[in-house]
Amino acid sequence: MSEPTRTKKRKPGSAGKQPPTSASPTTPNQQTPRRPEMRVRPTGPILPPSNIQGNALMVVIAIMAFLACLTLGAVSMVWATAASWQSQISREITIQIKPEDGLDMNAALKKARDVAMTFVGTRDGTIMDDSATARLLEPWLGADLNLDDLPVPRLVIVTIDERNPPDFDSMRDLLKTEVPQAFLDDHRTWVDRLVSMARTTVLIGTGVLVLVFTAMILTVIFATRGALSGNRHIIEVLHFVGAESSFAAREFQKHFLKISIKGSAAGGALAAGLFAIANLWQSNSRATPQSEQATALFGSFTIGFTGYLGIFATMIIIALLTTLTARITVMRTIDEIDFVRSDPARSEGAPYS
Repeated sequence: MSEPTRTKKRKPGSAGKQPPTSASPTTPNQQTPRRPEMRVRPTGPILPPSNIQGNALMVVIAIMAFLACLTLGAVSMVWATAASWQSQISREITIQIKPEDGLDMNAALKKARDVAMTFVGTRDGTIMDDSATARLLEPWLGADLNLDDLPVPRLVIVTIDERNPPDFDSMRDLLKTEVPQAFLDDHRTWVDRLVSMARTTVLIGTGVLVLVFTAMILTVIFATRGALSGNRHIIEVLHFVGAESSFAAREFQKHFLKISIKGSAAGGALAAGLFAIANLWQSNSRATPQSEQATALFGSFTIGFTGYLGIFATMIIIALLTTLTARITVMRTIDEIDFVRSDPARSEGAPYS
């Protein structure tokens, strides 16, 4: 009989244990080598921040913004000056008294003033004395003028209510009765001529402003498209790698928005600074003949809050126009690429429309 095989008894907890091998586990003093940390390279801009096309576009935008803001400020200044002229003439009337032998001029002047002040719509009456009359005639007759030697008419200036003027015909008839040597001049002929001239001047200025803005819009559009044509390869690469059309358009929008803001801000600030310098010169040289002639011809060089608001609005319009042109051009370029890729033979055929 064969001897039955004996099985060794295993110690509790020894099940599943493998015999030690030559590749023993690492000791606590030994550390597993770590992989080097992966560093993400910082992404650069898709479009170069500065190139020849972008700088040229910025200069063009600055020039057109300066011309547009300068024209806008000039038109607003002419409008304000014309309104001031019209208001100054229409708020006053003049009573002229011709000298005659035996006429008491001072009494006649006072009586004419009193007659004018009896009418509703008159506010104040001022008699021009000898010194004021001599100052009016000084540019033509020289200084140290003796009015007693010349038959110079004397004037009474009456201030009236523009909104509720007096009855000029009734005043004229009463003056003829009370003071036969008096003649009433209500300046209506001059006011009508001045209003016509002011409207014509403003109309011409508005026409020039429209032409300048039209030229500005066309120049900005074509300059933007020209700058984009130099970056066409970037649009093609973005489209070929699978970038969405909206992403490419958004990148170009941001790039050209920055350029347009810089250019329009430079042009607008230059125009505003020019008006501010002219106003400062006019304020500091108010008593000189040059300043008096400039004020008489152009009025005040102050464009006011409305003018500066128009300059700011022009800057915003230029920025929006450039951004919109960039987006439309990018989208049309991508559509043209898809049009050509659908049939390569079309690249040498009719142009995309």
